[in-house]
Order: sequence, then C-alpha cells, then structure tokens
Amino acid sequence: MAPYQVVISYDGTEFCGFQRQKNARTVQAEIENKLKNLGWQDQTIQFAGRTDTGVHAEGQVISFRLDWRHSDKELLYALNDNLPRDISAREVRKTYEGFHPRFDAKARIYRYQIYVCSSRDALLDRFFWRVWPAPDTKLLEKAAEGIVGTHDFRRLGCEINGEGNATKKTIDSAKWEILDGHRLIFSIRAQSFLYHMVRRIVFILMKIGQEKIEPVDLNANKEFAELPAGIAPANGLFLEKVIY
Repeated sequence: MAPYQVVISYDGTEFCGFQRQKNARTVQAEIENKLKNLGWQDQTIQFAGRTDTGVHAEGQVISFRLDWRHSDKELLYALNDNLPRDISAREVRKTYEGFHPRFDAKARIYRYQIYVCSSRDALLDRFFWRVWPAPDTKLLEKAAEGIVGTHDFRRLGCEINGEGNATKKTIDSAKWEILDGHRLIFSIRAQSFLYHMVRRIVFILMKIGQEKIEPVDLNANKEFAELPAGIAPANGLFLEKVIY
C-alpha cells in the first residue's frame, strides 16, 4: 500500500462541482467509483480544492493510497482507461506519507477565459465567457494591479461553511493576457481563495474595463467601494495549477 499524488484535468460542464454530493454527478464520486476497479478500498480521496458546478481544471491534485504492483506510468494508463471521457489523469507519482494536496499547497493558480464578440461563438462558449461591449484593456490591466497584495476580500468572496477561512487574502499576482485581439485571459495566484472570489473579481474588473463602474480602490487596509452584484459565469474558470 503506497500513497499516490495524481494531477487530473476535467471538463466541469456536466458536473455538479468537484466534491461528492448525494444524488448528483461530481468529479470526486466518478474518480472514487473508478478507483474501486483498481482495488482501491478506502472511503474518500483527498484533493487540493473544491471547484463549483461548471468550473474546469487542468491541474487539480488528488491523493489516495493504493496497493498497486506496477509502475506509476501503468497506473496513469489504468486510470485513464477507467475514467469517463470528461476526466483524465495527467501525472501520477508516489508521494510521501502524510502528504495532503490541500494543506501542503503553497499556492494555487486560476485562469479565467473571456472572448469579446457581439454574437456568440459555438466553438468558444463551453470554455469562455462572452462579453460585449469590448473592454478597455488598459483599464483591465490597471485594475488587476490593484488586486495584488494583502486585502480583506469580504466584498469579493465569502467564507466556505465549516472551514473558517479568513476573508483577508494575499494575492501574489493578477494579470491579463490579450491573445488575438478578441480573447482575454486573466490569471491570478494566491495560497488560497474565498468561495466565488475569482469569478467575482473577474466580474468587477470587467465592469471597470467596460467603464460601467469607477475603478475600485483595493489598497490594503481600506474599505471597498460599493460594488454591484454579480459574478462571472462558471464556464470560463479553470483551476490551472497547484504549487507545492
């Protein structure tokens, strides 16, 4: 019996989030059910973080113990042979006793994808948020700079029930990348995030970029201005990487 660390990716469109729920299709339940085909006998896997209904991942990290008598590469192949088509294992390796993908993480990187168009594009809608009118990218970039640092994000997220997360978070980096004139990528890195925090930040930054609200002062130790209600759609958000 050995502990394994596995990086997985998934298309969250058809899932009711990552964490197991009664009478709902979730990523965790699918993985645990398929692990049983490989001789896994525990009750639950460990994972780096929850993702909401419709949110995707490229670099979610899970761990479990398994009596596997073949190579790590063969376990990778076996997992992918068993997992449904909207989940895949990307990396598999033995890890150390006591490793926990959530509590041992030093940082998480989320990516949010946007395309700018007056009408929808069926080839992008699954993984991008369509916005119109076009935002001022200089305003987006300047607003993102103000996110970096330690702030109380109580107006841009909320605590997860039962976890006691403080609303003060430190953002290591937050930046926009403009791809081909009409696709925008927002990337944000921190050790941890509040519930809905990234999607709420994207929504507010986009309102600023579209000049629908004034830039918000996010300097540390200052209260947020009154912010409009709203949240960016789940389909544009990816858990890109967990750093250890």
